[in-house]
Amino acid sequence: MFSSIRHDIRSVFDRDPAARSVLEIIFCYPGLHAIWFHRIAHWLWNRGLYFPGRFVSHLGRFFTGIEIHPGATIGRGFFIDHGMGVVIGETAEIGDNVTLYHGVTLGGVSWEKVKRHPTLEDNVVIGSGAKILGPFTVGRNSKIGSNSVVVKEVPPQSTVVGIPGRVVMAPEAKEDRVDLEHGKLPDPEAKAISCLFDQIRELERKYSELAAEHEMLKKQVGGGV
Repeated sequence: MFSSIRHDIRSVFDRDPAARSVLEIIFCYPGLHAIWFHRIAHWLWNRGLYFPGRFVSHLGRFFTGIEIHPGATIGRGFFIDHGMGVVIGETAEIGDNVTLYHGVTLGGVSWEKVKRHPTLEDNVVIGSGAKILGPFTVGRNSKIGSNSVVVKEVPPQSTVVGIPGRVVMAPEAKEDRVDLEHGKLPDPEAKAISCLFDQIRELERKYSELAAEHEMLKKQVGGGV
């Protein structure tokens, strides 16, 4: 247990430059508190103590603003930055060293009592406000841009942005550190608009050339007459 707690605290230091001391992390990081509440709730849930598990989970939601179902499976080094509004469903599975920002939803798209929430493999980063909906896998080392809505499988080492989410970079080399710089994620809409402008400029250039040739032909025909 103490080894796990130390690992959680080290994960905060690794991924939040605002963290200044162990005392600050222990008392002032709701994402960390939510994980500790979940560990207790998950332990109870796995032993058939469903109501106590849900109640502990409810307490965690009350104190942190982060809702994690006690049935969800979460690996080591899980980090929720800021955290308010995060929702993690019952059948969600989260690997090691995964990072979630505030407003993230790992949700389901079915009322059937089956696997209905996503699986996040190791080292995945989910930007603020993103929604991952359905029983599919987000591959290891992938990044989901802020406010994206992802409804289908994401290959490993990919970058996904947009609504619906589209893979805009894949695959890419594995990095030693988790990349939190969402501002560097590509914007497919801006890229498409830029391409359209390039095409318009090319059409204008061709039109100008054709217009000049037309004027030249008119002069030649006029001179011949």
